[in-house]
Amino acid sequence: MSKRNLIVKSLNKYLETDKKFINAHASLKNIIYSISPRKRKFLVAVSGGPDSLAICSLLQIFKDNKELTFKFAHVNHNIRKNSKNEALRLKKFLSKFKINLSILNINKKIQNNIQGLSRTYRYNLLSNFCKKNKLKYILVGHHSDDQIETFFIRLSRGSGVRGLSAMQYSSKLGKSVTVLRPFLDIRKKDLIYITNKTFKKYYTDPSNKNSKFLRTKIRNLIKIFEKNGINHHQIIRSIKNLGSTRKTLDQFIDHLDKEIVVTKKNYLIIKYKKFQEVNEEIKLNILARAIKNVSKSYYPPRSKKIFNLIDRLDKNKEKKHTLGGCSVSKQGANVYIKKLT
Repeated sequence: MSKRNLIVKSLNKYLETDKKFINAHASLKNIIYSISPRKRKFLVAVSGGPDSLAICSLLQIFKDNKELTFKFAHVNHNIRKNSKNEALRLKKFLSKFKINLSILNINKKIQNNIQGLSRTYRYNLLSNFCKKNKLKYILVGHHSDDQIETFFIRLSRGSGVRGLSAMQYSSKLGKSVTVLRPFLDIRKKDLIYITNKTFKKYYTDPSNKNSKFLRTKIRNLIKIFEKNGINHHQIIRSIKNLGSTRKTLDQFIDHLDKEIVVTKKNYLIIKYKKFQEVNEEIKLNILARAIKNVSKSYYPPRSKKIFNLIDRLDKNKEKKHTLGGCSVSKQGANVYIKKLT
């Protein structure tokens, strides 16, 4: 019996009795079948960690369904000396389970803002792979522990409601690709359990323990919180409450956008007098959305930078500014946002 068939046999057994498998499988199944049948074409982003490998293992149940298309890709960031060999080992390992892994290489040298630029380049490669292979969705293994870490990272940067509501189950990556996160309600320890039960191993990124990165510092801080009674579920509940607020805020901003923002072919215009009439949180969201839409970036600029830009625009200190890959200029009663070339 092939290793893939052994996994399917094990999965069928675990899905009858094991709650960790049952819950993770249900989350994955729900998000896959929430997509209309003709669009069920997925790219699985495989880091080699327990979260993405848990997706790979659970997908073995779906792989014989001809109505579903799955491709698998790993991004080699080329930051560490051994990253190329690590990617090849991961590819060889997954081939034993009939998973054909494509390796996408970042060829640009990343020296500053390592995690931020790595994320940007990674999603650009994944998005281009999707377009080339006519795939609509990227499945990623973000889990509830990631959700909490993201919440505290954004809290440390002074984010507003949108940022503090953290990651969503679904988010657009440009016009044609959507990122799906089926495991946001699943603990990392459960995904480790699933991966160990099926694949018997997973790969770790040494940078996850590098204390110079903010995410590592936050991860260590969360452990202290938990020891002092601030538990995982309480924080997740707060994040979900903020998510509900975000939905209401988005509806309000959608309405205001029609009054304040004028969309042209290659740029946007903000009617600045009307923009000045709204509160700071609304200004932040309107300007962040405008810059993100023009630059076609996955994330908008950080809120601190946006507030600094608003302050400079209000004081008329300069006529031209740059932020998030865009030029921002104030001309008369309007602000023009164009993508930098």
